Amino acid sequence: MEHDPDWYEPYRISLAIKANGLVFVSGQAGIDENGRTVGVGDFETQARRAFKNLATVLEQGGGSLADVVKVTIMVTDMSFLDQIVQLRAEYFTEPYPADTLLQVAGLAQPDWLVEIDAIAIAR
Repeated sequence: MEHDPDWYEPYRISLAIKANGLVFVSGQAGIDENGRTVGVGDFETQARRAFKNLATVLEQGGGSLADVVKVTIMVTDMSFLDQIVQLRAEYFTEPYPADTLLQVAGLAQPDWLVEIDAIAIAR
């Protein structure tokens, strides 16, 4: 699936791919449509933008966050757990998607604090 501008095009990564009735969304970070990190050092700002980017990619494919069945959330610091739980409740509805939350040593850009990928039902 494409978006204009495609913030991952310079890296030769698809924002998402539809296959076998599912949409596989690449990890979305707190970046704007030009690939610039938002809210450097501010976890909530980055996480909200990552969820917004996830929603945007799904909408381009005719879906929404309500279609997500599996999500993986990677953070650079597990102290953000309470904020993640709060944001999951805000962006997803019951039945909540299956979820993997993990702390990583680093993400693709050193100023990224969070990255979210997802699998959704294709509409």
